[in-house]
Amino acid sequence: MPDRAPQPVDRQLPTDEARDLISLVRDIAQREIVPSAAEEEDAGRFPREVFTLLSESGLLGLPYDAEFGGGEQPYEVYLQVLEELAAARLTVGLGVSVHSLASYALAAYGTKEQQAEYLPAMLGGGLLGAYCLSEPASGSDAASLRTKAVRDGDDWVITGTKAWITHGGIADFCTVMARTGPEGPRGITAFLVPGDAEGLSAAVPEKKMGLKGSPTAQVHLDGVRVPDARRIGDEGQGFAIALSALDSGRLGIAACAIGVAQAALDEAVSYAAERRQFGKPIADFQGLRFMLADMATQIEAGRALYLAAARLRDAGLPFAKQAAMAKLHCTDTAMRVTTDAVQVLGGYGYTADFPAERYMREAKVLQIVEGTNQIQRMVIARHLAGPEER
Repeated sequence: MPDRAPQPVDRQLPTDEARDLISLVRDIAQREIVPSAAEEEDAGRFPREVFTLLSESGLLGLPYDAEFGGGEQPYEVYLQVLEELAAARLTVGLGVSVHSLASYALAAYGTKEQQAEYLPAMLGGGLLGAYCLSEPASGSDAASLRTKAVRDGDDWVITGTKAWITHGGIADFCTVMARTGPEGPRGITAFLVPGDAEGLSAAVPEKKMGLKGSPTAQVHLDGVRVPDARRIGDEGQGFAIALSALDSGRLGIAACAIGVAQAALDEAVSYAAERRQFGKPIADFQGLRFMLADMATQIEAGRALYLAAARLRDAGLPFAKQAAMAKLHCTDTAMRVTTDAVQVLGGYGYTADFPAERYMREAKVLQIVEGTNQIQRMVIARHLAGPEER
C-alpha cells in the first residue's frame, strides 16, 4: 500500500547547502551502499571503495575547517549525515564517525604547521583513520593504559598493544594515546602514527555478532618510531585530548544509533503494511500500531536529544553531559526499536532473509563502543552530583 510506505526523515536543516548535502548523501546511499549492504555484511567485506567515494565527495571531513580540506559544516548537519549513512549501512556510518574521531586530535590540538601538513590528506585525500585508546586491560579505565612512548633524541619510540580498534589493520593513520610520564591521566600523550609505520601491525580481526563488515582488531606497536613533530599537543595532555574527542565521538554514535533504529522502523512499517492476517494488513491491528507508534516516538526523542547537544557544541557551549545523555538514550533506543522490529516481522524477523535481525545485532555494539552505557550514566551523574568520594 503506497500510502503506508515509509517516507524519508523530514529534517530541519539550517541552510540550503545542508539540504543539498543530505540529498547527495541519500543518493550515494541508495546507489552505492544499500544494494550490497546485506550481502557484504554477511561476507564480512569492508567497502573501502565507498569510503574513497565519500572522501572524493567531501563527506569525510564535514565538521572541520575548509582551510584544511574540511566541509566546515555545523555538527547538527554532520550528525544527520551520519544518521543517513548508518541507516543505509552501519559499517559506513560508524566508519565515518571513527574517522572523524581519529582526525579530531590534530584538528583541535595540532599546530598550524601540523594541520597544514597532514589534515588535507586526512580529510579529503582518501585516507582512513583509526582511534587507538583502549587496550586489552584498560577499556573503561582508559587512564590506566600501558602503551609507552619513550623519547629518543628527536623521536619517540612507542611500544604496546591497543584493543578493539575500528579499522585496525586497514587504517592509513592512527591517533595513538601512549604513556610518556607517570601513572594516571597526566602521564599520557597523543601521537599521529602513519598506518605503514615500521613495527605497526594488526592481529586477526575479531569475530563479532554484528557489524561484521567493519574490521575490529588489536593493533600492535613494536618499537614504532615517530618524530616529535607528530606529537599532538603538549606532553601529558593526551588524556584530556582523548576525553574531548570522545565527547564529540559519542554524538556520532548517538546519530548512528538513530540511523539504525530508523532503518528498523521503516522495515517494520513496510512489512506491517504488506503482511495480511485475518483478512487485513497487520498494520491495522491496534496492538501492532501502538508498537510502531512507540518506536517512532523513541526515535524522534533520540534525534531531538542528539541535535540539542550538537547545537550546544556548535555554539561553543559545554555539551559533555548532553553528549553522554544522547549516547545513552539513542543507543538504548536502537536496541529497543530493533528488538521490536524483529517482533513485528515475527518468524521472518528472525531470519537473515530480512534485515531486521542484522539491525538488532548491530544495535547491541552501540551500547558498548566509545564508553559503555554504564560509563555514560557515571558521566551524567558526575555532572549532577559531583565526583564520587574516594
